[in-house]
Amino acid sequence: MSTADVIRRYNDVFQLHDADALDALIAEDCVIENLDGRRTEGKAACVAWWRAIAENRDARFEIEDVFVSDDRAAIRWTYVYPGGSNRGVNLMRVRDGLIVEGLGYTKSS
Repeated sequence: MSTADVIRRYNDVFQLHDADALDALIAEDCVIENLDGRRTEGKAACVAWWRAIAENRDARFEIEDVFVSDDRAAIRWTYVYPGGSNRGVNLMRVRDGLIVEGLGYTKSS
């Protein structure tokens, strides 16, 4: 699966609140650096982190742009939740059709 296909499916997880699809997208050695700088390591922990976000039906991601180059992608988004929204970017890396790295950044006021 190409990087673009993986990222499209990853975005669908959050658009469709389809957390069960995460298992097929995440590598065993995946690492997430969260918005607050904390690291989440390993497939089980990364799936659990993203699952909690994807299952929240009171919030949604509005995807603004997706840029893909080789094994890397940038996703620009707005996270909309009751009472507000935040804009941010995820920098992703894909290897062998699986996500191995996700770095999250958000604008702060």
